[in-house]
Amino acid sequence: MHIPITASMLYNLVQCPHRLNLDLHEDPQRRDPESKFVELLWERGIDFENEVIGNLQVPFTDLHALEDKERERQTEKAISQRAKLIYGSRIRARNLLGEPDILRWDDGMGYIAGDIKSGAGEEGGDDAGSEKPKKHYAVQLALYTDILESLGLSKNRLPFVWDLHNDEVAYDLNAPQGPRTPQTLWELYQEKLAQAHEIVSRPHTTLPALGATCKLCHWRSHCTRQVEYLDDLTLIAELGRGKRDLIAPYIRTVTDLARADLSALASGGKTAIKGIGWATLLKFQVRAQLMLDPNGRPYCTTKPNLPDADAELFLDIEVDPMRDICYLHGFVERRNRDDSTEVFLPFMAETPTAEEERKAFGRAWEYVQSRRPCAIYYYSKYERTWWRKLQQRYPSVATEADIQAMFESPMAVDLYFDVVQKCTEWPTRDRSIKTLAYYLGFKWRDTSPSGADSVEWYHRWIESGDPAIRQRILEYNEDDCIATRVLLDGIRTFNVRC
Repeated sequence: MHIPITASMLYNLVQCPHRLNLDLHEDPQRRDPESKFVELLWERGIDFENEVIGNLQVPFTDLHALEDKERERQTEKAISQRAKLIYGSRIRARNLLGEPDILRWDDGMGYIAGDIKSGAGEEGGDDAGSEKPKKHYAVQLALYTDILESLGLSKNRLPFVWDLHNDEVAYDLNAPQGPRTPQTLWELYQEKLAQAHEIVSRPHTTLPALGATCKLCHWRSHCTRQVEYLDDLTLIAELGRGKRDLIAPYIRTVTDLARADLSALASGGKTAIKGIGWATLLKFQVRAQLMLDPNGRPYCTTKPNLPDADAELFLDIEVDPMRDICYLHGFVERRNRDDSTEVFLPFMAETPTAEEERKAFGRAWEYVQSRRPCAIYYYSKYERTWWRKLQQRYPSVATEADIQAMFESPMAVDLYFDVVQKCTEWPTRDRSIKTLAYYLGFKWRDTSPSGADSVEWYHRWIESGDPAIRQRILEYNEDDCIATRVLLDGIRTFNVRC
């Protein structure tokens, strides 16, 4: 059966090539149920699209509700009539099939494709102006553009996204991805398109790999079993698919790496594995050995530089990415390292509005100020990034210098980047706060603790006002803060190995 390449296939391929393979060729009965968060993403995406279209102030041709074949026929008709704006089109060329949300006619450039996204149009960047295109959006837009070019309907490679902020974000497909990535988005698309063709025609061209995207994937359980059976290298923390594929021609399993004589791969302080340095290879071997050692325990590679303070604050925030709002700042405060003194202080946006977000941020900032001098611990750059973003939104709460001084102070410690990454080794598959705190014996009160699930809870609380859901969110956030404290206390007890 001829299978056309679609935008959703390329979207999934960018996330994980093996997912596309399984979606096409594996028994769907082996899938996990979709998570409540993923279902919420779909629901919110549809709602946002309807909202955007409902607010359009210009006439447009609406095809979105038609059956596929009729939608394709009516798209051809609308294009032949040079309709200025087409919503819900269906276009096809060669073996490519696209369903762009928007086709917009420009007298100088022809038809330009666009998608409506309920998230931000770009990603990354701690500061305004440092964002970059999302690859999974780019390949979708590139496929639509490729079809339009093949049909002789487009003279540009500047598709766009209408995003959560009501911004139109242009994607220049001919521009390099960045200073360190000269490959253009169009070249990335061509690469992924070729890979998709190969996966469609040859089911056994990909291997499973553990990674961050697995958490929300409906093949998670299936792939985990496969990875464990294969003793795949991606079981090692931070050894992802890309590094695995570089190492695999020389060493294929965790057991092989743990037992390998790496000197055979050494040459002048480097390795025979292009893209994998000597220090990196040694690090992964240490982790493999630690994982396989039944008596393996975490340890410090160097003594971490931790502040000495009577008052310690453990910070964790909760964010709804679909509303782009930070709705909760949670702190556990402890005095003199005495757990019996712990108190949880949450600062929550009671409604998903800018005013409530500002109030919650303001109360959290005032609280921190009232507790100084104190040590502040958090896990990963997420909190710092969001507090900087909130400062830019609400400069009346704190100045840019205030937030910079707080996070650059030696009294503020990112336990992930400053301590776990730089100073420790663990016999675990990843370095998430959940994994490490669980390893140290901590248990969350909730049966399914995750940041993604908490977003779904927040949505249901906003919709229903159910106080039980609100309490569930607060308990989850408090447990995240306590887990950060458990991690800190555990690391303080570790032996140091040089």
